[in-house]
Amino acid sequence: MKSKISRRDFLGRSGKAAAGVGLGLIGGKLLAADAPTAQEAKPIPPSEKIIVGVIGCGGMGMNNMNSFMKQPDVEIAAVCDVYEPHLNRALEKTGGKATPYKDFRKLLERKDIDAVIVATPDHWHAIPTIYACQAGKDVYVEKPVAHNIKEGRAMARAARGYKRVVQVGTQQRSAKHFERAVNIVKSGKIGKVTLARCWNVSNNFPKGIGNQPDCDPPADLDWSMWLGPAPMRQYNPNRCIYDFRWFWDYAGGKVTDWGVHLIDIVHWAMAVDAPLAVAASGGKYGIEDNTETPDTIEAIFDYPGFTMVYFHTNCNAKGMDGKDYGIQFYGTNGTLFVDRSGFQIYPEGERMKDVDVELEASRQKGSEAHARNFLDCVKSRGIPVSDIEIGHRSSSAPMLANIALRTGRKIHWDGKRERIIGDKEAGKLLTRTYRKPWSI
Repeated sequence: MKSKISRRDFLGRSGKAAAGVGLGLIGGKLLAADAPTAQEAKPIPPSEKIIVGVIGCGGMGMNNMNSFMKQPDVEIAAVCDVYEPHLNRALEKTGGKATPYKDFRKLLERKDIDAVIVATPDHWHAIPTIYACQAGKDVYVEKPVAHNIKEGRAMARAARGYKRVVQVGTQQRSAKHFERAVNIVKSGKIGKVTLARCWNVSNNFPKGIGNQPDCDPPADLDWSMWLGPAPMRQYNPNRCIYDFRWFWDYAGGKVTDWGVHLIDIVHWAMAVDAPLAVAASGGKYGIEDNTETPDTIEAIFDYPGFTMVYFHTNCNAKGMDGKDYGIQFYGTNGTLFVDRSGFQIYPEGERMKDVDVELEASRQKGSEAHARNFLDCVKSRGIPVSDIEIGHRSSSAPMLANIALRTGRKIHWDGKRERIIGDKEAGKLLTRTYRKPWSI
């Protein structure tokens, strides 16, 4: 069902809304009075369907559609993508029942849509999420929450200002074995944790994704809209679809792609939300393709009372204990390892006699449970397990690692004010310049 509000009126209202939550958007500034109030965001009866629109229908968009469509109270009513093959694939998945769009703003005009999934490339997470909040929609947005820290804060501010439920796609928070592992760390059973280590390793040496030349974009891709707020660049196949992750204009490499999942669990278990300082070393040492983000990086994060290390290499596939990814908590009584297949405890000698060595191997990814948690909160108006504030903080830490790497300096971080201390040059990387007409 189409909204009676015209696209021009919608954009005008969206423009007015920004002032109320400290945001600047296309079309001017927005009055706080135009934001949905807590009274307007009434709980949806448990028996009623939640009408969902999908913005970004690539790999994660389809994965999220799978999880949401398995829920009995969900109807996918609209799908949106600037790449026709992805749009057509998503439309086919709904049996042709959804309405296709190439401009997310048109989708957001619809009054019948309760919530949207934002599964675009990272550089397109913030603007659709903020617009959706202004339009009175709840949001499930993929991780990392944004391209940079300032965007993530704007998203969290919009969620609170417009009384919206915003869940981040860090689905490990909804996997029961991760919850059990976190609770064991919190309980003190493995002793005082002084070190946590996270990693992702693989081996694509030496060619990586190759060196495809610049060329004209395919006719079924709106390249300018795909770029959106990012700088105008000549189309290159390596910059688009999944591989956008390896270019600074759009993302932050493996550190923000996978690191946010792992660091999020450390934040949860250690009850922290921001490092005090971050240092990083690395570069493109082995891969010979035209990507920009490092093929090797090690970042050291200082937190109150412990240190966290994240490392990644794309030149060797042997990780800690032979695992290609994972998280280890090093306690004075023992070490706990956890990944998506389960977790295991390794005691320190006789210090943990009363704890089983292997506690759980559930292979529970948590994707469907994560979608269910979001939908339940849409109905109840509760706070989801991966609320935007949590997701923003877990995304900010790996973003700071990239800033430390790119500047070659240790970053001292004021987590309360979200400012880099004593380094104005590094502080410029907390945001970016937006290509007109887009802005935050």
